Amino acid sequence: MNARKHFFALLCTLSTTAAFAEDWPQWRGSGRDNKVVGFTIPAAWPKDFKQQWKVAVGEGLASPALVGDNIFTFTRQGNDEVIRCLSAATGKEVWQDKYAAPSVTGPAGDFKGPRSSPAVADGKVCTHGVGGTVSCIDVATGKVAWRKETKGKPRFYTASSPAVIDGLCIAHVGTDGRGELTAYDLKTGDAKWTWTGDGPSYGSPVLMTLDKMNHVVVLTEKNLIGVNLSDGKLLWKTPLTTGRYQTNTPAIDGNTVICAGYAFTIEKKGEAYEAKQLWKGQAPHNYNSPVLKDGLLYGYLGMGRGSSKLFCQDAKTGKLVWEDTTNRGECGFVLDTGMYLVALSSDSNMIVFKPGEKELNEVAKYKLADSPIWSEPILTGNRIFVKDRNSLILWTIE
Repeated sequence: MNARKHFFALLCTLSTTAAFAEDWPQWRGSGRDNKVVGFTIPAAWPKDFKQQWKVAVGEGLASPALVGDNIFTFTRQGNDEVIRCLSAATGKEVWQDKYAAPSVTGPAGDFKGPRSSPAVADGKVCTHGVGGTVSCIDVATGKVAWRKETKGKPRFYTASSPAVIDGLCIAHVGTDGRGELTAYDLKTGDAKWTWTGDGPSYGSPVLMTLDKMNHVVVLTEKNLIGVNLSDGKLLWKTPLTTGRYQTNTPAIDGNTVICAGYAFTIEKKGEAYEAKQLWKGQAPHNYNSPVLKDGLLYGYLGMGRGSSKLFCQDAKTGKLVWEDTTNRGECGFVLDTGMYLVALSSDSNMIVFKPGEKELNEVAKYKLADSPIWSEPILTGNRIFVKDRNSLILWTIE
């Protein structure tokens, strides 16, 4: 069973919240790979989408999460970080929890709100605030199950999104120079295990399964590492730095890990594992983690300060297959819906294009907000949820 299927099976088996194929319960979806399940592709893409509702929820770059009839947001309003549960059908608030959060200052001061996206499973929603606060909220009641004030944050504040796997909330907490990848018991908040080492990056942990062993794979501030899901022991480590912004979430392809313009095979040597570099290729934009589809990587490349373009890369060799020339804004997300790829850029434009090795083949384009979008969309059924600077918006394809 590959990592994505294993991850999704764990969520379905263990969750006390109903799990539907169209759920998007965490950063990059069920498998943390931007593979969309349950999106209804129209026979013909319409000229425009229909806006059903728009609700002010606050500042932040955290992407929403969708489970069943509820959608969850994590934002900042005033001096508080706010976790909300909203009705996906109407946008009406079901409950909210908030707590005082530290001010965001210095180089990161332009973005006051959370960067880390919520994770929903087992009837709980987990968040990781800008100042290091890890929270677990009961989905049914909105009451705090537990909260940890780790008081640890890297230079540009916390951006690594927690993962809920096998009854554990896994979060990389800490500061530049020292971090703790910690697995909290989802019910009690007790630390089941902790790996202490490099400070956290701004990417998020993913799951990889090799030889029936589950590896939690994460990019730290200096290395790409894999630890044992069951006890947190380090299984392998390889140096990997991309400058001051370590923002990539790894992509898993069998026993290959692709991250920040590098690919490594993870091989077992006796009782130990080692990472062997396959290739070093064109690195994606600092604020983008490419999607892997049919042996190709699709994502954004930097074009200079505040600009980026779409690109396609061979996942086996790292060779650049094609690159677009259109400025798509400072960052963006590419999602795989099956027949089409969907790219939502920070300039608030969403394009639909066909996967392929020759060039960007654009099918449709839509403007989804009047302010920048730095959060990943949710595509499910005929619905598209997007979070702009301050609001959550529901569009439908009629």
